[in-house]
Amino acid sequence: MKLDDVKTGEQVVIQRLVCEGSMKKKLLDMGLIPHTKVLVRKVAPFGDPMELSLRGYALSIRKAEAAYIEVA
Repeated sequence: MKLDDVKTGEQVVIQRLVCEGSMKKKLLDMGLIPHTKVLVRKVAPFGDPMELSLRGYALSIRKAEAAYIEVA
């Protein structure tokens, strides 16, 4: 399952990033590292962006970026 499919209030664990290059570096720099627990806190009314809680902080990302993150 991809992170953009996760519903509000669900907690998942990042399995892997399915991208390369600058996008992968950007996601890793934001703390979206494999084996990290992520809670989907909010999703905007039209679905973009989504607010995540991970590693003790809140992070907002676009659905297009969340689509590169496989979770379980």
